[in-house]
Amino acid sequence: MEVDCDVDQDLMAKFSSLGTTDREVLIMELQKLLDFQLNQSGCAFFLDMANWNLQAAIGAFYDFNCSNDKLPSMSFVRDVTIGEGESVPPNTAFVKTWRLQNTGTEKWPNGVFLKFTGGDQLGPVSSVTVQPLDPGECVDVSVNMFAPDRTGMFQGQWRMCTPTGSSYFGDVIWVILSVDVGGLLGVTQQLSHLGEEFGS
Repeated sequence: MEVDCDVDQDLMAKFSSLGTTDREVLIMELQKLLDFQLNQSGCAFFLDMANWNLQAAIGAFYDFNCSNDKLPSMSFVRDVTIGEGESVPPNTAFVKTWRLQNTGTEKWPNGVFLKFTGGDQLGPVSSVTVQPLDPGECVDVSVNMFAPDRTGMFQGQWRMCTPTGSSYFGDVIWVILSVDVGGLLGVTQQLSHLGEEFGS
């Protein structure tokens, strides 16, 4: 059953104006408001759970159905850049890239994105849109980052999000960065980028 998680404001106005306490009337009104998606027993269940408050019952119905939507599946495959043992000099721009895979049986919806969720945020980027993947398909996801001005180890967590941003799915994605004065990776990436710009 498909459920639109955005409750129509006109719908809210219709049932907020109801003032009856007759349970049979409330059951019939809830059925009408939900376009008969529930039978009378189902309506009675949600109304009873909401202490026979029609507005609370319809909210509970949509909350229940939205929370049961199947989340996409995702697995972290590997670090493409900034892998174990690689380091970046302080105050250096670099690109962190992860390879992710849709390990589910359904295509990801449009609008999924990778979001910073905790730890060290290395730069101003906090989210990046990810293309919808078919089952089994992989994608490399890149984020422009900037190494801190001090040496040491830095860690940040990133998660895939549903288009509304209300739910995370799949593995936790990590950036684990070693910042070292002798680090070469950021410089190597910058030289590679310059080479592409000048066609060499």
